[in-house]
Amino acid sequence: MEKHTTKDSITRRPQRRGWRTVLSVLFLAFLIAGTYFILRRSASYVMQEDSGSIFGTTYSIKYRYDKDLNKEILAELNKVDASLSMFNQQSTLAKINRNETTQTDDLLREVFIQGQQISKATNGAFDMTVGPLVNAWGFGFKQGIDVTDKQLDSLRAFVGYEKVKLVGDRLQKTDSRLMLDAGAIAKGYGVDRVARYLESKGIRDYMVEIGGEIRVKGKNAKTESWTIGIQRPQDGAVEDGSNLQTVLRLNDVSLATSGNYMNFYYKNGRKYAHTIDPRTGKPVQHSLLSASVLASDCAMADAYATSFMVMGLEQAKKLLEKQPRLKAYFIYEDQGEMKVWYSPELERLIVK
Repeated sequence: MEKHTTKDSITRRPQRRGWRTVLSVLFLAFLIAGTYFILRRSASYVMQEDSGSIFGTTYSIKYRYDKDLNKEILAELNKVDASLSMFNQQSTLAKINRNETTQTDDLLREVFIQGQQISKATNGAFDMTVGPLVNAWGFGFKQGIDVTDKQLDSLRAFVGYEKVKLVGDRLQKTDSRLMLDAGAIAKGYGVDRVARYLESKGIRDYMVEIGGEIRVKGKNAKTESWTIGIQRPQDGAVEDGSNLQTVLRLNDVSLATSGNYMNFYYKNGRKYAHTIDPRTGKPVQHSLLSASVLASDCAMADAYATSFMVMGLEQAKKLLEKQPRLKAYFIYEDQGEMKVWYSPELERLIVK
Protein backbone atom coordinates (compact mmCIF):
# COMPACT_ATOMS: atom_id res chain seq x y z
CA MET A 1 0.00 0.00 0.00
CA GLU A 2 2.81 2.43 0.83
CA LYS A 3 4.51 1.83 -2.53
CA HIS A 4 1.23 2.28 -4.39
CA THR A 5 0.51 5.48 -2.52
CA THR A 6 3.98 6.78 -3.22
CA LYS A 7 3.67 5.96 -6.88
CA ASP A 8 0.31 7.76 -7.13
CA SER A 9 1.81 10.79 -5.50
CA ILE A 10 4.76 10.80 -7.86
CA THR A 11 2.54 10.50 -10.94
CA ARG A 12 0.06 13.18 -9.82
CA ARG A 13 2.47 15.97 -8.84
CA PRO A 14 3.78 16.66 -12.36
CA GLN A 15 0.15 16.93 -13.55
CA ARG A 16 -0.58 19.57 -10.92
CA ARG A 17 2.50 21.55 -11.87
CA GLY A 18 1.51 21.29 -15.50
CA TRP A 19 -1.95 22.72 -14.87
CA ARG A 20 -0.49 25.50 -12.79
CA THR A 21 1.90 26.36 -15.60
CA VAL A 22 -0.95 26.45 -18.11
CA LEU A 23 -3.05 28.67 -15.83
CA SER A 24 -0.10 31.01 -15.25
CA VAL A 25 0.51 31.31 -18.98
CA LEU A 26 -3.18 32.01 -19.64
CA PHE A 27 -3.31 34.59 -16.85
CA LEU A 28 -0.21 36.30 -18.21
CA ALA A 29 -1.65 36.30 -21.71
CA PHE A 30 -4.91 37.86 -20.50
CA LEU A 31 -2.94 40.43 -18.48
CA ILE A 32 -0.83 41.41 -21.49
CA ALA A 33 -3.89 41.60 -23.73
CA GLY A 34 -5.80 43.68 -21.16
CA THR A 35 -2.88 46.05 -20.66
CA TYR A 36 -2.46 46.42 -24.42
CA PHE A 37 -6.17 47.19 -24.80
CA ILE A 38 -6.09 49.81 -22.02
CA LEU A 39 -2.95 51.48 -23.37
CA ARG A 40 -4.28 51.47 -26.91
CA ARG A 41 -7.60 52.90 -25.74
CA SER A 42 -5.84 55.59 -23.68
CA ALA A 43 -3.57 56.49 -26.56
CA SER A 44 -6.63 57.18 -28.71
CA TYR A 45 -7.68 59.92 -26.26
CA VAL A 46 -6.20 63.12 -27.62
CA MET A 47 -5.74 66.37 -25.69
CA GLN A 48 -8.79 68.40 -26.63
CA GLU A 49 -8.52 72.21 -26.56
CA ASP A 50 -11.32 74.69 -26.09
CA SER A 51 -11.25 78.48 -25.73
CA GLY A 52 -13.56 81.46 -25.90
CA SER A 53 -14.97 84.39 -23.92
CA ILE A 54 -17.07 84.38 -20.78
CA PHE A 55 -17.62 86.64 -17.71
CA GLY A 56 -16.04 89.55 -19.59
CA THR A 57 -12.76 87.65 -19.97
CA THR A 58 -11.31 84.68 -21.83
CA TYR A 59 -11.07 80.99 -21.02
CA SER A 60 -8.80 78.16 -22.14
CA ILE A 61 -9.47 74.50 -21.39
CA LYS A 62 -7.45 71.38 -22.24
CA TYR A 63 -8.48 67.83 -21.43
CA ARG A 64 -7.65 64.30 -22.58
CA TYR A 65 -10.77 62.66 -23.98
CA ASP A 66 -12.00 60.87 -27.08
CA LYS A 67 -14.40 63.62 -28.15
CA ASP A 68 -14.94 67.37 -28.06
CA LEU A 69 -17.07 68.57 -25.13
CA ASN A 70 -17.29 72.21 -26.22
CA LYS A 71 -21.09 72.45 -26.03
CA GLU A 72 -21.24 70.82 -22.62
CA ILE A 73 -18.46 73.02 -21.22
CA LEU A 74 -20.09 76.18 -22.55
CA ALA A 75 -23.37 75.08 -20.98
CA GLU A 76 -21.66 74.89 -17.57
CA LEU A 77 -20.13 78.33 -18.03
CA ASN A 78 -23.46 79.80 -19.08
CA LYS A 79 -25.07 78.40 -15.92
CA VAL A 80 -22.54 80.36 -13.87
CA ASP A 81 -23.15 83.47 -15.95
CA ALA A 82 -26.93 83.14 -15.57
CA SER A 83 -26.53 82.93 -11.82
CA LEU A 84 -23.64 85.19 -10.79
CA SER A 85 -22.99 87.75 -13.54
CA MET A 86 -23.21 91.47 -12.76
CA PHE A 87 -23.23 92.18 -16.49
CA ASN A 88 -26.06 89.83 -17.40
CA GLN A 89 -29.16 91.81 -16.44
CA GLN A 90 -31.23 88.62 -16.29
CA SER A 91 -28.90 86.78 -13.91
CA THR A 92 -30.18 85.72 -10.52
CA LEU A 93 -27.69 88.05 -8.83
CA ALA A 94 -28.68 91.05 -10.95
CA LYS A 95 -32.36 90.55 -10.12
CA ILE A 96 -31.60 90.29 -6.40
CA ASN A 97 -29.52 93.49 -6.59
CA ARG A 98 -32.49 95.25 -8.18
CA ASN A 99 -34.71 93.87 -5.41
CA GLU A 100 -36.91 92.13 -7.95
CA THR A 101 -36.59 88.89 -6.00
CA THR A 102 -34.92 87.36 -2.97
CA GLN A 103 -34.98 83.85 -4.44
CA THR A 104 -31.55 82.28 -5.01
CA ASP A 105 -30.49 79.31 -7.13
CA ASP A 106 -28.17 76.40 -6.31
CA LEU A 107 -25.07 78.09 -7.73
CA LEU A 108 -25.60 81.42 -5.97
CA ARG A 109 -26.28 79.67 -2.67
CA GLU A 110 -23.06 77.67 -2.92
CA VAL A 111 -20.98 80.74 -3.73
CA PHE A 112 -22.69 82.92 -1.11
CA ILE A 113 -22.14 80.37 1.67
CA GLN A 114 -18.47 79.93 0.76
CA GLY A 115 -18.03 83.70 0.43
CA GLN A 116 -19.51 84.32 3.88
CA GLN A 117 -17.20 81.71 5.40
CA ILE A 118 -14.16 83.39 3.85
CA SER A 119 -15.41 86.83 4.96
CA LYS A 120 -15.48 85.61 8.55
CA ALA A 121 -12.09 83.91 8.25
CA THR A 122 -10.50 87.09 6.87
CA ASN A 123 -12.26 89.44 9.30
CA GLY A 124 -14.07 91.15 6.44
CA ALA A 125 -11.14 91.54 4.04
CA PHE A 126 -13.24 89.54 1.58
CA ASP A 127 -16.71 91.01 1.21
CA MET A 128 -19.16 90.46 -1.63
CA THR A 129 -21.03 93.68 -0.73
CA VAL A 130 -18.05 95.95 -1.52
CA GLY A 131 -19.44 96.93 -4.97
CA PRO A 132 -20.69 100.45 -4.10
CA LEU A 133 -17.26 101.36 -2.71
CA VAL A 134 -15.55 99.98 -5.82
CA ASN A 135 -17.90 102.00 -8.00
CA ALA A 136 -17.27 105.15 -5.98
CA TRP A 137 -13.54 104.91 -6.60
CA GLY A 138 -14.11 104.54 -10.33
CA PHE A 139 -13.38 100.83 -10.87
CA GLY A 140 -16.94 99.63 -11.32
CA PHE A 141 -19.62 100.83 -13.68
CA LYS A 142 -19.45 104.51 -12.79
CA GLN A 143 -16.91 107.22 -13.46
CA GLY A 144 -14.39 108.02 -10.76
CA ILE A 145 -15.37 110.83 -8.40
CA ASP A 146 -13.78 112.68 -5.53
CA VAL A 147 -14.61 110.45 -2.59
CA THR A 148 -14.84 112.22 0.77
CA ASP A 149 -14.96 110.61 4.20
CA LYS A 150 -18.58 111.72 4.50
CA GLN A 151 -19.47 109.96 1.25
CA LEU A 152 -17.62 106.84 2.35
CA ASP A 153 -19.51 106.77 5.64
CA SER A 154 -22.76 107.08 3.71
CA LEU A 155 -21.84 104.18 1.42
CA ARG A 156 -20.61 102.00 4.25
CA ALA A 157 -24.09 102.15 5.76
CA PHE A 158 -25.11 99.47 3.27
CA VAL A 159 -21.76 97.69 2.82
CA GLY A 160 -20.81 94.74 5.01
CA TYR A 161 -21.08 90.98 4.64
CA GLU A 162 -22.90 90.72 7.98
CA LYS A 163 -25.76 92.84 6.57
CA VAL A 164 -27.06 90.05 4.33
CA LYS A 165 -27.87 86.45 5.17
CA LEU A 166 -29.32 83.35 3.61
CA VAL A 167 -32.61 82.17 5.10
CA GLY A 168 -33.64 78.93 3.49
CA ASP A 169 -33.19 79.62 -0.21
CA ARG A 170 -33.75 83.38 0.03
CA LEU A 171 -31.39 86.28 0.74
CA GLN A 172 -32.36 88.84 3.37
CA LYS A 173 -30.78 92.31 3.31
CA THR A 174 -30.78 94.81 6.16
CA ASP A 175 -30.82 97.60 3.56
CA SER A 176 -32.44 97.45 0.11
CA ARG A 177 -29.51 99.41 -1.34
CA LEU A 178 -27.10 96.59 -0.53
CA MET A 179 -25.65 94.89 -3.62
CA LEU A 180 -23.76 91.64 -4.04
CA ASP A 181 -20.78 91.38 -6.35
CA ALA A 182 -19.33 87.92 -7.03
CA GLY A 183 -16.50 89.27 -9.18
CA ALA A 184 -13.77 88.16 -6.77
CA ILE A 185 -14.95 84.55 -6.66
CA ALA A 186 -17.04 83.86 -9.79
CA LYS A 187 -14.15 83.09 -12.14
CA GLY A 188 -12.73 80.61 -9.69
CA TYR A 189 -16.14 79.05 -9.21
CA GLY A 190 -16.54 78.78 -12.98
CA VAL A 191 -13.26 76.89 -13.10
CA ASP A 192 -14.56 74.53 -10.42
CA ARG A 193 -17.82 73.90 -12.27
CA VAL A 194 -16.02 72.93 -15.46
CA ALA A 195 -13.51 70.78 -13.55
CA ARG A 196 -16.34 68.93 -11.81
CA TYR A 197 -18.03 68.28 -15.12
CA LEU A 198 -14.83 66.93 -16.68
CA GLU A 199 -14.27 64.63 -13.73
CA SER A 200 -17.86 63.41 -13.97
CA LYS A 201 -16.93 62.17 -17.46
CA GLY A 202 -14.02 60.22 -16.04
CA ILE A 203 -11.45 62.74 -17.29
CA ARG A 204 -8.31 62.77 -15.16
CA ASP A 205 -5.95 64.90 -17.28
CA TYR A 206 -7.09 68.50 -17.67
CA MET A 207 -6.31 72.20 -17.30
CA VAL A 208 -9.13 74.73 -16.86
CA GLU A 209 -8.27 78.45 -16.98
CA ILE A 210 -10.68 81.39 -16.82
CA GLY A 211 -9.25 84.90 -16.72
CA GLY A 212 -6.01 83.66 -15.19
CA GLU A 213 -7.61 81.46 -12.52
CA ILE A 214 -6.60 77.85 -13.02
CA ARG A 215 -7.16 74.27 -11.95
CA VAL A 216 -5.00 71.40 -13.19
CA LYS A 217 -5.03 67.64 -12.70
CA GLY A 218 -3.08 64.72 -14.10
CA LYS A 219 -0.70 65.19 -17.01
CA ASN A 220 -0.40 67.57 -19.96
CA ALA A 221 -0.05 66.64 -23.64
CA LYS A 222 3.57 65.59 -23.02
CA THR A 223 2.43 63.32 -20.16
CA GLU A 224 4.19 65.62 -17.69
CA SER A 225 2.87 67.60 -14.77
CA TRP A 226 1.35 70.93 -15.74
CA THR A 227 3.66 73.95 -15.57
CA ILE A 228 1.98 77.24 -14.66
CA GLY A 229 3.68 80.64 -14.61
CA ILE A 230 3.19 83.51 -12.18
CA GLN A 231 3.60 86.90 -13.81
CA ARG A 232 6.02 89.51 -12.53
CA PRO A 233 4.13 92.61 -11.30
CA GLN A 234 4.67 95.49 -13.67
CA ASP A 235 2.53 98.54 -14.35
CA GLY A 236 0.67 97.97 -17.60
CA ALA A 237 2.12 94.46 -18.04
CA VAL A 238 0.52 92.15 -20.55
CA GLU A 239 -0.34 88.55 -19.80
CA ASP A 240 1.45 86.95 -22.76
CA GLY A 241 3.85 84.75 -20.81
CA SER A 242 6.87 86.93 -21.58
CA ASN A 243 7.17 88.43 -18.12
CA LEU A 244 7.15 85.52 -15.68
CA GLN A 245 8.41 85.76 -12.13
CA THR A 246 8.41 82.00 -11.57
CA VAL A 247 7.02 78.73 -12.93
CA LEU A 248 5.39 76.04 -10.79
CA ARG A 249 4.93 72.35 -11.60
CA LEU A 250 1.41 71.51 -10.42
CA ASN A 251 -1.03 68.62 -10.22
CA ASP A 252 -4.49 68.30 -8.67
CA VAL A 253 -4.60 71.86 -7.35
CA SER A 254 -6.09 75.28 -8.11
CA LEU A 255 -4.18 78.54 -8.47
CA ALA A 256 -5.53 82.10 -8.48
CA THR A 257 -3.65 85.41 -8.58
CA SER A 258 -4.69 88.93 -7.62
CA GLY A 259 -2.59 92.04 -8.08
CA ASN A 260 -2.68 95.82 -8.15
CA TYR A 261 -0.38 96.27 -11.12
CA MET A 262 -2.92 95.74 -13.92
CA ASN A 263 -5.78 97.97 -12.78
CA PHE A 264 -5.06 101.42 -11.36
CA TYR A 265 -5.17 105.12 -12.17
CA TYR A 266 -3.36 108.31 -11.17
CA LYS A 267 -5.22 111.33 -9.89
CA ASN A 268 -3.59 114.50 -8.57
CA GLY A 269 -0.26 112.74 -8.65
CA ARG A 270 -1.46 109.86 -6.48
CA LYS A 271 -1.76 106.22 -7.54
CA TYR A 272 -5.03 104.45 -6.70
CA ALA A 273 -5.08 100.64 -6.86
CA HIS A 274 -8.20 98.71 -7.80
CA THR A 275 -8.28 96.72 -4.53
CA ILE A 276 -10.63 98.36 -2.03
CA ASP A 277 -10.55 97.50 1.65
CA PRO A 278 -14.21 96.92 2.60
CA ARG A 279 -13.39 97.76 6.21
CA THR A 280 -12.09 101.26 5.51
CA GLY A 281 -13.79 101.95 2.20
CA LYS A 282 -10.50 103.09 0.66
CA PRO A 283 -8.00 101.68 -1.88
CA VAL A 284 -5.26 99.70 -0.16
CA GLN A 285 -1.75 101.11 0.03
CA HIS A 286 0.88 98.62 1.12
CA SER A 287 3.92 96.75 -0.20
CA LEU A 288 2.16 93.65 -1.54
CA LEU A 289 2.08 93.73 -5.35
CA SER A 290 0.53 90.36 -6.13
CA ALA A 291 -0.80 87.34 -4.27
CA SER A 292 -1.03 83.88 -5.80
CA VAL A 293 -2.92 81.28 -3.79
CA LEU A 294 -3.01 77.50 -4.15
CA ALA A 295 -6.03 75.64 -2.77
CA SER A 296 -8.10 72.54 -3.36
CA ASP A 297 -10.79 74.46 -5.23
CA CYS A 298 -10.42 77.56 -7.38
CA ALA A 299 -13.25 79.59 -5.83
CA MET A 300 -11.40 79.44 -2.52
CA ALA A 301 -8.08 80.36 -4.15
CA ASP A 302 -9.74 83.24 -6.02
CA ALA A 303 -11.37 84.73 -2.93
CA TYR A 304 -8.30 84.38 -0.71
CA ALA A 305 -6.04 85.95 -3.35
CA THR A 306 -8.25 89.05 -3.23
CA SER A 307 -8.36 88.91 0.57
CA PHE A 308 -4.58 88.84 0.84
CA MET A 309 -4.27 91.87 -1.44
CA VAL A 310 -6.56 93.71 0.97
CA MET A 311 -4.73 92.50 4.07
CA GLY A 312 -1.14 93.08 2.96
CA LEU A 313 1.92 90.89 3.38
CA GLU A 314 2.25 90.52 7.15
CA GLN A 315 -1.45 89.98 7.87
CA ALA A 316 -1.67 87.51 5.01
CA LYS A 317 1.27 85.49 6.37
CA LYS A 318 -0.37 85.34 9.79
CA LEU A 319 -3.63 84.09 8.31
CA LEU A 320 -1.77 81.39 6.36
CA GLU A 321 -0.51 79.99 9.65
CA LYS A 322 -4.15 79.36 10.60
CA GLN A 323 -5.10 77.96 7.19
CA PRO A 324 -2.83 74.97 6.44
CA ARG A 325 -4.95 74.01 3.41
CA LEU A 326 -3.77 77.22 1.68
CA LYS A 327 -0.36 77.89 0.11
CA ALA A 328 0.72 81.26 -1.27
CA TYR A 329 3.34 83.00 -3.38
CA PHE A 330 3.66 86.73 -2.65
CA ILE A 331 5.54 89.38 -4.62
CA TYR A 332 6.13 92.60 -2.73
CA GLU A 333 8.16 95.78 -2.80
CA ASP A 334 10.82 96.50 -0.20
CA GLN A 335 12.55 99.90 -0.41
CA GLY A 336 12.15 100.01 -4.18
CA GLU A 337 13.28 96.42 -4.70
CA MET A 338 10.96 93.59 -5.77
CA LYS A 339 11.08 90.57 -3.47
CA VAL A 340 9.18 87.30 -3.01
CA TRP A 341 7.88 85.22 -0.13
CA TYR A 342 6.22 81.84 -0.49
CA SER A 343 4.96 78.97 1.61
CA PRO A 344 7.82 76.53 2.31
CA GLU A 345 5.81 73.69 0.74
CA LEU A 346 6.09 75.40 -2.66
CA GLU A 347 9.87 74.97 -2.79
CA ARG A 348 9.61 71.53 -4.40
CA LEU A 349 7.12 72.81 -7.00
CA ILE A 350 9.25 75.65 -8.35
CA VAL A 351 10.68 74.90 -11.80
CA LYS A 352 12.44 78.25 -12.17
